[in-house]
Parts: sequence; structure tokens; C-alpha cells
Amino acid sequence: MHDDGRYDDPRVTGSAGDPVSRETDYPSWSPEGPSIRPPDRDAAVRPGGVGPVVPEPPAIRATPDVPRAGNSAVGRVIPIRRNASASARFESAVPQQPTPDSVPDATPEPVPVTDPSAPPAGSPGAAAAEAAYVSRETPTREEDDPPLAMEAMRAVQILNPSGEVTMPRPERTRVMCVANQKGGVGKTTTTVNLAVALALHGNRVLVVDLDPQGNASTGLNVPHHTGVPDVYDCLINSVPLEEVAQGVEGIPNLWCVPATIDLAGAEIELVSVVARESRLARAIAAYPGHFDYVFIDCPPSLGLLTVNALVAAQEVLIPIQCEYYALEGLNQLINNINLVRQHLNPKLDVSTILLTMYDRRTRLADAVEQDVRNHFGDKVLQAVIPRNVRVSEAPSYGQSVMTYDPGSRGATSYFEAAQEIAERGVKEPVGRNA
Repeated sequence: MHDDGRYDDPRVTGSAGDPVSRETDYPSWSPEGPSIRPPDRDAAVRPGGVGPVVPEPPAIRATPDVPRAGNSAVGRVIPIRRNASASARFESAVPQQPTPDSVPDATPEPVPVTDPSAPPAGSPGAAAAEAAYVSRETPTREEDDPPLAMEAMRAVQILNPSGEVTMPRPERTRVMCVANQKGGVGKTTTTVNLAVALALHGNRVLVVDLDPQGNASTGLNVPHHTGVPDVYDCLINSVPLEEVAQGVEGIPNLWCVPATIDLAGAEIELVSVVARESRLARAIAAYPGHFDYVFIDCPPSLGLLTVNALVAAQEVLIPIQCEYYALEGLNQLINNINLVRQHLNPKLDVSTILLTMYDRRTRLADAVEQDVRNHFGDKVLQAVIPRNVRVSEAPSYGQSVMTYDPGSRGATSYFEAAQEIAERGVKEPVGRNA
């Protein structure tokens, strides 16, 4: 057997008279040169009727001049063929799209699908089923009100642009001391946001910043740099409170008594002052105006400043962080409150417990909540303040979360807490006239 571009072995080709080339896939190929494939049976007929139209030769591609073993042809031209039958087969598989002319004008009526378990038409059961039927295409409450619309509704409810009194006003002034000797539990944040929420809904509120850090003054955007009259002047120099209080910008019913760094030395100076425990109580009682709420933001300690706040207040609001350390120091705070009640302020009462920084993803937060509710009972507010980044961002802009992002979860939670405090005050009026 010799190699001239074809196989002559009958065992390979099937017959000696029908050689098959290694380079072609149809039997009419010859080694002398490329040939034209015979026309298909379905080819178009020449217009004259003489014979079928012979297609043009396919594009050819010249191979480089590389000699082949056993074949003297150099630079053979190899035709590039297109499988017409395969193309026709794939093209016929594409469904034909109907043209506009072929679409009928009349639309066929849908065939009704009956439920075999449905009651027969005209029966009382069928009438009841038709009355109770709700289409799957009927939008639900969640679909009808998207999240952005719900957030906007909450924002309008919290900001109360109409200025109406939507939260009940107490019959007497409620002086509330926000105290907890543990730092970082949300005392200042609670004081600022509750005061803003109540003021936005028609209550007259005064915030007394008794923390030397002055964070409550920062949250309300009240100047508290050195030289500004502050609560230190009221405690040490007996300056009237109305000369120190400043109105909060943007909230007409809210005032704030700022705290500067001078307050850090007030505890040492109060040691030698007469009636040192009741200095703040006298200043609040001498204020000529009337407030519905007075919130006192205490420092994270149990010193003379906190004692002044406990003596001046009738109610104690304790923010409790949903962690173990917050529970550990709660007993000492309760003991100090009991001592003040026995010796200095018999009207003092722990009226409100607020759970803050609640993380629903942890079991610890749920366990702390259950322990606090089992111990304090109805004093714990139903509203729980969750961990929310908007609450932490608001002070950097000199705002409360109520005005910074009124549609956030933090603002909604503080609004619910303020509303619950207001409703409790109406049911059980406490305090005295300012």
C-alpha cells in the first residue's frame, strides 16, 4: 500500500473501487484538484428551465507551501465548504414568528377551569365562597405600602409638622432623673431623644445637663464651651436657672441648661456649701415658667452631682443595657436611691426602666430582658431600644435621632417609649408645680 492521499485498503474503505480521501468528506473528490459539490435536489431551477442552477464555488484558502510525504502537489488549494444540509436543519428548528397579518382580530375566549371540590353554582355555599374569595392579584398591605412609604409615614408621625398636642400633657411637672452609675448604657441618648420626642408633640420640656462631659448639650446643639453660663453657676454661684437655660434651635418647646468643663470641679466645691444635696432642687423650683417635663442627665457616678439630681427629682428613669455588667451594678444604684428616699427625698420613686442597645440576634439580650421584666414588672417599658447606627450618628450632626433620621428604627423606638411615658403620667399624675 502506498500513500497518495487516499486509502486503497478494502478493509478500511469497504470497497476497492471507492477510495476515500483523508482530506474530504464526499466521494467525488479527486487528487488532481478541488471539485464542485453536486447541487442539492432542492436547488433552484434555472429560469430557462434548462437545468438546475449551479452554485458558485466556495471561498478557497491557500495553505503554505509545505511538501507532503508521498504527494508531489505543493501549495494545494483546499476549499472551505459549508454544510448546507446542517444549516438548513438548524434553521428549520427555529420557530416561525407570526406576522401581524396572520394574527386574527378576534381573541379566543379562555376556557373556564372549574374546581371539582367547589360547591355547585347557585347554592348557599357557593355564595359564601364567592364573598370570601380574594384574588391573588389583590395587593396586600405590605405590597400596597412599600418600605420607603412606610418609613415616610413614620417620619411624618414622629416629626408632627402640624404642631398639634398628640401626646397627653401631665397635670403637674414631672421631674425625671436619668441615672445609672455604669457608663455607656445610653443615659444621654435616652435623655435627648425622649425630650425631643415629647417636645415635638406639644409638651414643654427642660433638659438639665449635669454631666461634666456635656454630651447632652452637644446632642441638642447648645453651646457649652468655656465662658458660657451653665449649670455650674446655678449650683455654686446661685445664678437663677432662667438666665442659664437656652432654647434649642428648631424645636420651640425645648430648652436646655448646658454643662461645661467647669462642672468637673463642682463636687469638690460642693463639699463646703450649705445644703449641698438640694442646690439643684431649689434652682428648679425657683424657675418662673412652667414645664411639663424636666429631664436631668446624670454623670456615670454616685457622687454629689447624682445625689443633687436624685433629690431634685420625683421619678428615676434607669436605662439598662442588655448585658450582664449592666445588671451587676443595678443593685448598688437601687440601694443609693433607697437611701436618698429615706433621708432626703421621700417622694423619690423608680418609675421607669428602659432597655437599651437590644440585640435581637443574641440570647443574652433576651435573657437580660426577661430577668429585668421579672424583677421590676410593670415599671419596664414595653418599648425596647435596639442597636441602631442612626442613633450613634445623630450627635455628630448636633441632632437627635428624632430629627436626624425620623424614619429609622431607633427614632421609632424612642418615640414609642416617649408616648408610653406620657400615657403613664396621665394615668398616675406625679410631681409638683414648677
